[in-house]
Amino acid sequence: MSVVQLDHGGGLDAAAMKYGGLRHNWIDLSTGINPVAYPLGDLPPDAWTALPDQSAARALTDCAGSFWQIPQGAAILATPGASAPIAMIPSLRAAGRVHICTPTYNEHAAAFSAAGWSTAADPRDADAQVVVHPNNPDGRFFSTSELHAPLRIIDESFCDITPEASLIALAATPGTLVLKSFGKFWGLAGLRLGFVIGDPELVDTLSQMLGPWPVAGPALDIGARALADPGWADSTRARLTADTARLDALVTNAGADLVGGTTLFRLYDVPDALAWQDRLARHHIWSRVFPYNPRWLRLGLPGPLHWPRLISALT
Repeated sequence: MSVVQLDHGGGLDAAAMKYGGLRHNWIDLSTGINPVAYPLGDLPPDAWTALPDQSAARALTDCAGSFWQIPQGAAILATPGASAPIAMIPSLRAAGRVHICTPTYNEHAAAFSAAGWSTAADPRDADAQVVVHPNNPDGRFFSTSELHAPLRIIDESFCDITPEASLIALAATPGTLVLKSFGKFWGLAGLRLGFVIGDPELVDTLSQMLGPWPVAGPALDIGARALADPGWADSTRARLTADTARLDALVTNAGADLVGGTTLFRLYDVPDALAWQDRLARHHIWSRVFPYNPRWLRLGLPGPLHWPRLISALT
């Protein structure tokens, strides 16, 4: 597997340098982060001043186990975001052949490449398999029958918008790891909180690799409260669904065709994605384009106060 170049959403600093304006005045639609974040509330003082204790970590994982209905026999580990375990997972097994269903975001490919893995064209011929469920950027879902390799990584970073589609029931199957990203659905990417759920032996090895206190005290407290608040999750899903319909109507009326996506991001086909990105950037709205497809434009959802500027830019 050749070295994989990482490309991401974000990058507002570079956009502001090119198009002007102050970074905090830009609207960042290049990521799939919920623009209406979970309310932080008050934190206990020792969340900042004390090393995170085991009782706080257990409270978080207990809430996570209940929220995601984690099956008996599966282990759960809270991590500093999803990127950290993604980088470590290829080292859990001797390098072999990995199948990653593409197109998808390229952190998994970069991690396996760095660990010396080669690419398998067919998951049936692979030692490891990665599926992003739902996929970024097209929103594709996968089924149990499509998972074949001895080591299976199911990245559910965006699956909290559709909990009924989760493959979490497979987490008790040996060789399976399910990844969860707290920052996307709850809109708190800066909190750097993620989870690995699955094969206890693999999860224990990841825990040892991460070392003690992998998650900061504020993240433990906020994460536990959020995961114990299903009412907020239900109302958020309803709002995201309504905002997605509004965004699709606006962008398709401007000349784009819908390809797919989720209720946290939408993928559109346009004649020239770079030209669309430039058009939006002149209104200080940042979008996502892809080096492998010059017609694909991805947009996240604007926050409640940002719709007028997006409407102006597109109409």
